[in-house]
Amino acid sequence: MTDFSPGFRGRAHAFEGRLPPGQYPTESFPVLSAGPTPHLATDRWSFTVTDERGGSRSWNWDEMMALPQEHPVVDIHCVTRWSKFDTRWQGVSLDVLLDGVDTAADFLVAESYDGYTTNLPLEDVTGGKAWVAHSFDGFALSPEHGGPARLLVPHLYFWKSAKWVKGVRLTDRNEPGFWEAAGYHDYGDPWREQRTWSD
Repeated sequence: MTDFSPGFRGRAHAFEGRLPPGQYPTESFPVLSAGPTPHLATDRWSFTVTDERGGSRSWNWDEMMALPQEHPVVDIHCVTRWSKFDTRWQGVSLDVLLDGVDTAADFLVAESYDGYTTNLPLEDVTGGKAWVAHSFDGFALSPEHGGPARLLVPHLYFWKSAKWVKGVRLTDRNEPGFWEAAGYHDYGDPWREQRTWSD
């Protein structure tokens, strides 16, 4: 089946209640990045949680794979207006990675191997809302889509799901990331069409 164009209406009823305003459905998975795609071997990958006092805990690839794995099936929405339904992932919940962290922080900054950052309220990555995902549709996540691992925060626009993620840094105050500092909305709720600071 071909992609649906922005003007496609033939199966709109199939997505009723699931397609945010201003979005169009697609069956492809467009590749959008702020810069070149890094290629990182899993034996060089690690993920670190750093609290607001500078304390940290890290997992290498094997340790991450040994943690409890979840298989979320979620809809994802890109700020460029495409939405993809029933995407299938495998990864580790942020709840697992933040378990036992003594923090009073209200925010975090996700940091990637290519220098990309994005900010998120802590409440938006806990309670079963976010994962460090390493597989998509039953296969290892490709570098173009953020492999070996990316953040997955499906209820927000997809720029919040940082590719090539290497860790999260908990913060006392909100610190805009790469796209937020460039004029994208600080929060990015697709249901409220929060694409830019003026939305």
